[in-house]
Amino acid sequence: MTPPAAPKVETAADGGAQLLSGRSLWQDAMARFRRHRAAMASVWVLGAITVLAILTPELWPNSLEDVNWDYLESPPTTGNYLWFGTDANGRDMVPRTFYGARISLAIGVLTTLVALIIGVAYGAIAGYRGGVPGDLMMRVVDVLYALPALFFVIILVTVFGNSFLLIFLCIGAVEWLTLARIVRGQTLSIKEKEYVQSARAAGLSTASILLRHIIPNVTGPVIAYVTLLIPINIIVESYLSFLGLGVQEPYTSWGRLIAQGANETGTAPWLLIIPASFLAVTLFCFNFIGDGLRDALDPKDRTR
Repeated sequence: MTPPAAPKVETAADGGAQLLSGRSLWQDAMARFRRHRAAMASVWVLGAITVLAILTPELWPNSLEDVNWDYLESPPTTGNYLWFGTDANGRDMVPRTFYGARISLAIGVLTTLVALIIGVAYGAIAGYRGGVPGDLMMRVVDVLYALPALFFVIILVTVFGNSFLLIFLCIGAVEWLTLARIVRGQTLSIKEKEYVQSARAAGLSTASILLRHIIPNVTGPVIAYVTLLIPINIIVESYLSFLGLGVQEPYTSWGRLIAQGANETGTAPWLLIIPASFLAVTLFCFNFIGDGLRDALDPKDRTR
């Protein structure tokens, strides 16, 4: 008869292994984000639009500027690959729509990147320094808030021209103010934490503390806001293009296509409906992704 097995005693090493096998906060946030159905569907839709924006203008049988005099303002049809119809000059709207997507998405992402760099750096420095220097820095933000940002962008584009580079620099240079406020508020609470005080006592420089301890801990709300800032910048670019201050021929964007289609609604409504639909779907996708990230990164929503 075999003796009964001795009961297994859990050791500290076993408990440590269980702790190591657990998920980090970021892994837990990503798991909750994947459970957000609207956000995940938006990721796939936005990914499909991005891929089409990259490949379609290069691979489509009809190029961006091909003019077909036999199909002026032709409605959408499967013949000759004119799936989205043609414009008043007989140009295929499929490559023009997806090339417009390329420009609009690029400007939305690049302008947000400019705003992200300026806003995070400015807000982190203002929050960490505190006192009179920090208050003066935020008074500058308050003054800039009082100025109409879109009017300021229109002035810059009118004076310096409407090149692609200048457009995203101008929009990004005025969209960082809210990011600076968000980062400053987070920094004010983080800088009193024990690990920041320990780093300061260890003699680390201000730049090291900001890069290693402050900025990594404000990424949650920043990421959630950035996903909402991208559609705002796309709308600003579309508005500028609608006014004729955005990208110019031979380039195009959704805003420019919508402006051209608005003049042809009586005879060729598809010229307005198609780019406007793509723009609306993209804006909804970014907003759903922002909602998903906000819920996933919200500390109050974390379950044990």
